[in-house]
Amino acid sequence: MKETLKTLDKLLTELRPDYYAELNKGLGDFDIKAMEESFDIKLPKDLRALYKWRNGQSTDNMESLVNNSMFIPLHEALETMQELNEMIGTDFEAENWWNEAWIPLFSNGSGDYICYDTEGIFSGQKGQIIEFWHGDNDRNVIAPNLETFLNALNTYLEKTPEDELDEFFVIDDELKSYHTSYLV
Repeated sequence: MKETLKTLDKLLTELRPDYYAELNKGLGDFDIKAMEESFDIKLPKDLRALYKWRNGQSTDNMESLVNNSMFIPLHEALETMQELNEMIGTDFEAENWWNEAWIPLFSNGSGDYICYDTEGIFSGQKGQIIEFWHGDNDRNVIAPNLETFLNALNTYLEKTPEDELDEFFVIDDELKSYHTSYLV
């Protein structure tokens, strides 16, 4: 994970310097531990590494990092998770419409998230990356883990000509062998 984040840091610095400047500084162990205690959660190592690298993006920055979604700061991600968890059984009646094991990492700003699945709800693979589109009745597992997802982003950035880079892109081609859809 360390090399993946190092590569991402380098690519964003070179190819998207304005976006990179809007990333929040990474969190320290003390800050992460305080949030874990506050939200009664233990973050997996790879997720801790991501937020130690950078704590999401500035709230005034509406540019996307990946798949037309913004990188959510950890506190906001955990608050969103908590809010969505409270809707299970009331607003969310279908099983796994939302699941307590999902931590939203990226948001399109319209109630849709790319999430880290701490339990591997559909496939049994803990740490898989899943899409939660609030208006859809399927949940797509798009990567087996966070590192694969970020490596796909790195591959996209490396192979896309600089003049074709913009914030409206998806890395589906780099991840198509992992994409599996589950109905809820």
